[in-house]
Amino acid sequence: MPIFSLPGPYGCGTLGEEARAFVDRLSEGGFGWWQTLPLCLPGAGNSPYMSYAASSLNYAFVDPDTLYEEGLLRREELIGARQSQPYLCEYARLGEERYALLCRAASRVHDRNPVYEFLHRHPSVAEFCRFMALREQNRNLPFRAWQETLPEEERVYRWGFTQYEFLRQWDALHAYAATHGVHIMGDMPIYVSYESADVREHPHLFLLRKDGTPAAVAGVPPDCFSEDGQLWGNPLYDWAAMAEEGYAWWTDRMAFAGRMFDGVRIDHFRAFSSYYRIPAHAKTAREGEWVPGPGLALTDRLAKAVPHCQIVAEDLGGNTEEVRRLLQESGFPGMRVLQFAFEEDGDNPHLPHNYAYNCVAYTGTHDNNTLLGYLTEMAPDRRTRLFQYCGYTGEDLRAGIRFVIRALLSSHAGLCIFPVQDLLGYGADTRINRPGTAEGNWQVRLTAEQLSSVDWKGYARENALYFRTPRVLRQTLPVNL
Repeated sequence: MPIFSLPGPYGCGTLGEEARAFVDRLSEGGFGWWQTLPLCLPGAGNSPYMSYAASSLNYAFVDPDTLYEEGLLRREELIGARQSQPYLCEYARLGEERYALLCRAASRVHDRNPVYEFLHRHPSVAEFCRFMALREQNRNLPFRAWQETLPEEERVYRWGFTQYEFLRQWDALHAYAATHGVHIMGDMPIYVSYESADVREHPHLFLLRKDGTPAAVAGVPPDCFSEDGQLWGNPLYDWAAMAEEGYAWWTDRMAFAGRMFDGVRIDHFRAFSSYYRIPAHAKTAREGEWVPGPGLALTDRLAKAVPHCQIVAEDLGGNTEEVRRLLQESGFPGMRVLQFAFEEDGDNPHLPHNYAYNCVAYTGTHDNNTLLGYLTEMAPDRRTRLFQYCGYTGEDLRAGIRFVIRALLSSHAGLCIFPVQDLLGYGADTRINRPGTAEGNWQVRLTAEQLSSVDWKGYARENALYFRTPRVLRQTLPVNL
């Protein structure tokens, strides 16, 4: 469940009452983990995988009601911030109004020292705040066109307040989840945006030309999502330069994530084994090539940076022998996705009977269709095979979903994660992302009434039946960080 998909009255989900209510639902259903999407501030296209900084926090998730209770907002301001509809994120309005609302709250803080102390403790967050302050001062132009290079203190403070207040609210939610037996798993994007504090402040850590523009960009080759591949456009890392600094940028980033989460899913883990390098001038991802990544030298450092945290490797797509070896040597659990199990005939690792304990099994991820949408669009013979595998003989696709979920729960996988849309039995119109498309993604929201319709008590019985009590795969986690 992405934070932005949570119910609430303010244009997108927040860290307030509705988030705690969702924790209550998870606890009622016997679920021990809540996986989110990245919490960073998204850039173009509202994708959380294209952010202004790796260690940023999305101010839109700060709960206005909590600020009101703290005496920092007025009731009429809450009324003015209310959404026009509850089913899609109101990104345009949030961009115009939410930051301004938080600035008003920041101006009413009597003691600013906690914000300044917070920025001192988290240099990467302070770096992001200075970057955003300068971006404002330069009329939101790309940073290579900036004329002003000295950030104004008041602007830095305002951005610092948004990050400080986010983390205060997050810590309260995290503690609430811990007392209800729910761990939270975050998501770490593999890359950052070119238009980011990370690239501006650390250009030597990226593959850039002498003029500061990308020499090559990230993406993936043609696959089942796109016949031309996916041209993400993120700048690539200079892994040799990273190694010279002991991968400090990465370990600092992981430590910040470990401070917030009980587990972290590393996006596109295979890039640590080998990454896809596309010439900056390329029109499609077809022109790219695979290049060796940092391998075990980096994964060992990441594990040591967060010994209390469960790291999960997103090892999907083009899984080579080298990727499998790195996964095994790292000790991180990989991922299995049931929607990939029936794309071809014969046996494959995504079939539940092949799941190892040290893996996380999904019906689908944020990049997949919902399970109902997938079943609806499947070739009839493959759908019949899937239902036979799961022991379902009926005709109602929604009824069949429960059997598919049960096939994962009864598997040997140490952890099972289900998109909330699959618990609801919703179709393709509630899909989170369509890879290779730039519009219409990252915006689906749910209402409290919809979430109340999930058979939480029934799932509690099934979680108990298969002994799916809260547990970890590789390390023992603390109840609260």
